[in-house]
Amino acid sequence: MKFKRKIAPEIKPRQNFITKKRLREDEIDFDKLRSYRLDRVRKELVKNNLEACILFDPVNVRYALDTVNMSVYNMHNLTRYCFVPVNGPTILYEYFNCEILSKHLNLIDEIRPAITWDYFSNGDQANLQLSKWINEVKDLSNNYFKSKKIAIDVLNGPAVAALNKEGIEVVDAKLILEQARLIKSPDELTCMKAAIEVAEKGVSKMRSDLKPGMTEDELWSILHKTNIENGGEWIECRILSSGERTNPWMQESSNKVIQQGEIVAFDTDMVGPYGYCADISRAFVVGNKFNDEQKKLYSMAMEQIDFNSRLIKNGVNFREFTEKSWVLPKEYYPNRYSVMVHGIGLCDEWPAIRYPTDGGERGGTFQKNMTITVESYIGKVGGKEGVKLEQQYLIGENGLELMSHHPLEDI
Repeated sequence: MKFKRKIAPEIKPRQNFITKKRLREDEIDFDKLRSYRLDRVRKELVKNNLEACILFDPVNVRYALDTVNMSVYNMHNLTRYCFVPVNGPTILYEYFNCEILSKHLNLIDEIRPAITWDYFSNGDQANLQLSKWINEVKDLSNNYFKSKKIAIDVLNGPAVAALNKEGIEVVDAKLILEQARLIKSPDELTCMKAAIEVAEKGVSKMRSDLKPGMTEDELWSILHKTNIENGGEWIECRILSSGERTNPWMQESSNKVIQQGEIVAFDTDMVGPYGYCADISRAFVVGNKFNDEQKKLYSMAMEQIDFNSRLIKNGVNFREFTEKSWVLPKEYYPNRYSVMVHGIGLCDEWPAIRYPTDGGERGGTFQKNMTITVESYIGKVGGKEGVKLEQQYLIGENGLELMSHHPLEDI
């Protein structure tokens, strides 16, 4: 069935702009990329006996319809969302007066103003606005999901309660979208390569500019600048530390002054061009002269990543991987990283494979054209410093293809 697109009246630009092509732009078939992703979402809905979903998470909205607007803002405000049915029109509910931003996207059949009911936007009118949104969902249900069951990824308590009161059951759309995003198309892989290339450009500049006397924040800003000026979008975390702040891990960059001979370690977590994530970790020593303890930490981190990456092949299940994975020595185990392996795409994705004592994912299987990262953090309990390394891979027919190519340190 063909649906006629409805959008805001076109506003003609005042002038023509000269734009510079982004990295690998000519290699990407964007129509094919978008159709593949939307089709994956719809197939997962069918697989789970669902007729439709409503997506608020900007990353999920981007995956389904490739539309972007104020992504970070909309991660904590329910002011932009989309409706994706198995059979029916895709509808983007756009932020105030922004309908024109997505008029070029032909997989969006209709664009409507978003109905918001958060207190920030509506104050004492919030309940009235919520009633309007509930009526909108009821109308969608009457036309496109008559089962009265809808998958939604992010929603606040009052909205869930109000939908339940109307006999509409809400189920979690997280499973739907995580499984949809699991297997990457060739165009997605090209997008990911572009993002990694931008990240590694920034990492190389960080390494060359690293010197004693600069702050962690000054060093970290180099990656941000490189990302933005090459069409990237944001960085999910601020995980960079130096010296004794590298142990234990997960400390965010600060105004600490970096000293000669210290380890500097970081995790890019960078959402780059086309919205895809480059997630690699590197560790440097200021002055490039590793002492014996630093060499030991770095060698162990490399050994863990090399060992674990060799276990991963198409068809290997997560339980088998966990049971055979590299054994972290007991004096380092309490400071272990949260995962050994996780999926990667538009951001960190399913699965999250944890250490044996931490539970985590057990029921899945590594599959061809999944993209993953393999992680290591080595820091002894009570030790002075630690080393964080992470590599990004594509799962091929017979093993892993390395996607991150910034060289590790020669120790």
